[in-house]
Amino acid sequence: MIELWPQWLRPLWLLAVPVLGWLLYKLWHRRKRAGRWQMILPPAFHGVLLGGGSGSTSKLPWIALGLAWLLVVLALLGPSWQRVEESRQRPADPLVILLELTPQMLAEDSPPNRLEQARRKILDLLEHRRDSQTALVIYAGSAHTLVPLSDDLATSRNLLEAIDPAIMPKPGQRADLAVQKGLALLAQSGLGQGRLLLIGSSLSAPERQGIAQALGRQGPSLLMLGIGSREGAPVRQANGEYLKDDQGGILVPRLDSASLKGFISGTGGRYRHARIDDLDLRGLGLFDNPRAGRNDGQTLQLDSWADQGYWLLLPLLLLAACAGRRGWLFCLPLLLALPQPSQAFELDDLWLRPDQQGQRLLLQNRPASAARQFQDPQWRGMALYQAGDYTAAAEAFAQGDSAAAHYNRGNALARSGELEAALDAYEQALERQPDLQVALDNQALVQQLLQQREAKAEEQPAGSDAQGTPGSETEGNSSSASSPAQGTPGNDEQASAEQAGEGNSNNPVAPGNQAGADDSVIQPPQRPVSTSLDAEQRQALEQWLREIPDNPAELLRRKFWYEQQLHQENPR
Repeated sequence: MIELWPQWLRPLWLLAVPVLGWLLYKLWHRRKRAGRWQMILPPAFHGVLLGGGSGSTSKLPWIALGLAWLLVVLALLGPSWQRVEESRQRPADPLVILLELTPQMLAEDSPPNRLEQARRKILDLLEHRRDSQTALVIYAGSAHTLVPLSDDLATSRNLLEAIDPAIMPKPGQRADLAVQKGLALLAQSGLGQGRLLLIGSSLSAPERQGIAQALGRQGPSLLMLGIGSREGAPVRQANGEYLKDDQGGILVPRLDSASLKGFISGTGGRYRHARIDDLDLRGLGLFDNPRAGRNDGQTLQLDSWADQGYWLLLPLLLLAACAGRRGWLFCLPLLLALPQPSQAFELDDLWLRPDQQGQRLLLQNRPASAARQFQDPQWRGMALYQAGDYTAAAEAFAQGDSAAAHYNRGNALARSGELEAALDAYEQALERQPDLQVALDNQALVQQLLQQREAKAEEQPAGSDAQGTPGSETEGNSSSASSPAQGTPGNDEQASAEQAGEGNSNNPVAPGNQAGADDSVIQPPQRPVSTSLDAEQRQALEQWLREIPDNPAELLRRKFWYEQQLHQENPR
């Protein structure tokens, strides 16, 4: 009932309720005033001619008037049960950040080093632009896209923490290649001209010439954030030695802000020297609000509510239309007395279909009740399977002809001890989907169980009960061995049922959308169907998983190396 209570948009109209109540009370108890007719007519005729045939005044008009006033007040209060939705508008302000990733960026004249300061600046910028499209391009002797134009802040942060000059496949410094790649990303985005932000410490003459040619006369504005200091600092390498130049001397990279500012200003851009605060980014205009927006196709529920009080005008109009006829209020009980079919009814029937109610029951771990609600035979079979009624589940699964339906029927039959029938069901599933690995695994398990049962039957002496023990053991083994896999439903309703059974290794494959090919219904299982991990194996698996490094630096190094090899084989 709390969910049905509306949101009132104009609650101040409640102040009119006492006034209208007082006015209605006065009308209800009003007295006849003496008028001309009372003075002319004899008192004996007043009750018949002036007060109605019965001598009493009817109160029904005042009841109708009070009901009309109540509807008007409720409409003016602005009841709402739905939030306003609109297409989500995001800033159309694409930005490509070009980050120098040479060994010179490890100089410690900007504590702790230049690369770390640049990384912090980029993270601050991404945090401010979390709804805007931002790309990251890193360069040394070659340029590579670290993150395409995206607003995925988590991915950008993770990759930024992993970059290091050692992952670059080619030594050198080619900012012009980075500018070309940034221009290509902006052209592919279709979001407008965009901007380029170059973060580095120096630009050679060939780089400046290449950048000027790439930008042209009408290219996007190039912004630059200079990292480092005029004094510079030596670069300590990973082995502890200092980086040396071609003559064998210790290399001390320095920042020439004046030369860089003159070149960037000549291209129509702006230059700022990196600071501890964010005045440098603000000076570049990177914190300004974008003027244009883009529609990403998603709907967003706003904090405002849709006024739905106009629906109350319909009964108000009906009341006003009927008020002109005498005695119409006495017809209202006839509408309530119409014969209605007798059937069970619940409040959920107003909002949820039977399959949706079954999914909600599955979420509440009530598979038996869910099976009574489901109309889809595959979902009903899944609920019966979870409830332990394997015979009924097999009958429900038998109504389908997909690989998933036959596979699930085989699991239910194996659980109920009908191993020969389970083998036949697995065969039919493999005929429709030969690469269904879970069916192959369970088929092998059931065959093994059949062989064990036959072997035990042969070992038993004649005259003994050869039908009890093996069958019961086989049934128990089949219950523990033929655990079905988890599948992926084809729509949102099936996704809810799959989540209801998630974490239970005894769930059948969730029925998918059979309008397409059946080979897309089953996905590979998340763990082996035929085995269950004991405590020792689970501990060993967790220890092995903890040893897997989560640093993507090695992956990035191999990716950039592969891109560089392709570029050398197919130069543009």
